This record gives sequence, C-alpha cells and structure tokens, in this order.
Amino acid sequence: MIVGIGVDVVDVRRFGAVLARTPAVADRLFAGSERGLAPERLAVRFAAKEAVAKALGAPLGLAWHDVEVVLDPEGRPHLEVRGGVAAVARRAGVRRWHVSLSHDGGTAVAMVLAES
Repeated sequence: MIVGIGVDVVDVRRFGAVLARTPAVADRLFAGSERGLAPERLAVRFAAKEAVAKALGAPLGLAWHDVEVVLDPEGRPHLEVRGGVAAVARRAGVRRWHVSLSHDGGTAVAMVLAES
C-alpha cells in the first residue's frame, strides 16, 4: 500500500549558485558520500530529500543528513534513511522506498514513493 508520494523540482543553476556562494550549505544538506558531486547531481539529491519529506507529510524536525541517496553497483539510486526520518517513516508504516531521479535542461526532479 502507498503511504505517501513526494515530488520536487530544483533549478540546477540557481542551486549551484547557492553552493558556490555559500559552500557550507553542502555540509548542512548532504552526507559525506554525497558531497563533492557535480551541481546537477547535488540538485537532484536535494530534490529527493525534499520529496521524502513530502511523502511523509512534511513533519517538522527532519534532518537533511537523515536521507542519503546511494547508488547500487548498476548505478540505480536508492534511499537510506536514518534518525528522525527513519522514526517518522516507521510510525507511518513505511517499509520500502522507491525513488526516481532525473536532471536535464537545467532542471532536476525527484519522485519518491513510500510503501508499507
């Protein structure tokens, strides 16, 4: 059963400008394994984190580092959640996450589905 769906869109150029202007933003938003990627890859990961929050109903107190986008050996993305995000997901009955990421034409988009 679907617990929630979240979608988010990020303007890659604008997001890259924020990261260039304030490099500490990357430390606040991304896990160590995510930092240092190209701006379009960071933008799509940020969109995924936002989409997770939306799939959970956007509760207060979620931490950016509690959602990490990782790639399997074939390059397919999946989500690792921990901390407050994992606790909220557990209470909501989420047992599995589905994620789709794309970036093209200066736009990054992520769709997340939370399944029980």
